[in-house]
Amino acid sequence: MTNLNYTFTSRTRNITFGLMAIGLITIIAAFATDTVAPDGFTADTYHHTRTWANLLVNSYFFMGIALLSTFFMALQYVAEVAWSVAVKRVYEAISSFLPIGATIMFLILLAGQVHLHDMYKFMDNDIITPGNPKYDEVIANKHGYFGAGDWFFWLRTVGYLVVWCLFQRGFIKRSLQQDIEGGTTLHFKQMGKAAAFLVFFAVTSSTSAWDWMMSLDIHWFSTMYGWYSFAGLWISAMITIILFVLYLKRRGYLEQVNDSHIHDLGKWVFAISFLWSYLWFMQYMLIWYTNIPEEIIYFQERLHDFHYMGLMWTVFALNFVFPMILLMSRDAKRNYFFLTFVGCIIFIGHWLDVFMMVMPSTVHGQWHLTWVEIGTALGFLGLFLFIVHKALTKAPLMIQKHPYLDETLHHHY
Repeated sequence: MTNLNYTFTSRTRNITFGLMAIGLITIIAAFATDTVAPDGFTADTYHHTRTWANLLVNSYFFMGIALLSTFFMALQYVAEVAWSVAVKRVYEAISSFLPIGATIMFLILLAGQVHLHDMYKFMDNDIITPGNPKYDEVIANKHGYFGAGDWFFWLRTVGYLVVWCLFQRGFIKRSLQQDIEGGTTLHFKQMGKAAAFLVFFAVTSSTSAWDWMMSLDIHWFSTMYGWYSFAGLWISAMITIILFVLYLKRRGYLEQVNDSHIHDLGKWVFAISFLWSYLWFMQYMLIWYTNIPEEIIYFQERLHDFHYMGLMWTVFALNFVFPMILLMSRDAKRNYFFLTFVGCIIFIGHWLDVFMMVMPSTVHGQWHLTWVEIGTALGFLGLFLFIVHKALTKAPLMIQKHPYLDETLHHHY
């Protein structure tokens, strides 16, 4: 079996540079042209909200893919899974975007703190000051958790990002070290670290979604929101893993990966699609059924007030109906072209899901899907692809001395 190192060709590199250039030009042009406050905003509070909202959509989405790839990596260690060892280098490489994504996410939040945008209403001191015209009693009552310059919010944010990145870096470092040393000592250490990461992640995956995404609708809350966000990012990560594996297979790499490995990845996509759909529907159904005014505002805005209804149901169809029907059969999960086609659709569908989490809460009825949204997304995609491709070149694509190496090479069913 040939153990090839991945070559990041100049053609692929130029494509990623081109996408990044499109994104950079789009963001600059958006800030330069998005200067007039639309209906529903005042000039002193608009602050290029549409452009910042697009940056938030893409930073959260692509950072989330890297984070959930780290989660999947840890899950494989704790569950002592053998089959996924064949594609281990792929999800390790995808996780390498996490430090970059975390940095961008931190900068977007920091920009809100210094009032370069006002997507996070709780960062405005006036809104929690009694007697001020902007005073909001609901937000003021949440000041202990969300507050302008509040040390607890920033302690949480820095804690999430730093600890996630430290775990990710440690997993990669020990994985490469094990290729050299072999044995089981490092493997068992990875299992212990993975268990610790999963405990930390079990809490912070939800609380970070509350802090950064649910807080955009600061008056509203849902006990299912953290799980809903988690499931959407997890399916996005699994789709990304599949697409990279199939890309590498077409390029002549990963010869150790067979149809059974691809089938298992397809089953993950199929299963998590149902998890996401269940959480999406249950959050909607329970809020609709109870019909409590302070709870229904989230869906009121997305179904009626700002004309998002068509996009909302399109997102549900793309992320539930498509995988349910198209990935149900065994053959569909082993057909490379079909998986690529369906994977791209679901990937776009979950990007739109994050778009729907952000836009109604920030730009309200002034939403668009034009050159600003598409160009910004392409720029982030180019940066993401560049980082992942670079990571793939740093080690042989086949794990060399993993305890489960022989088992993954003989994974057939």
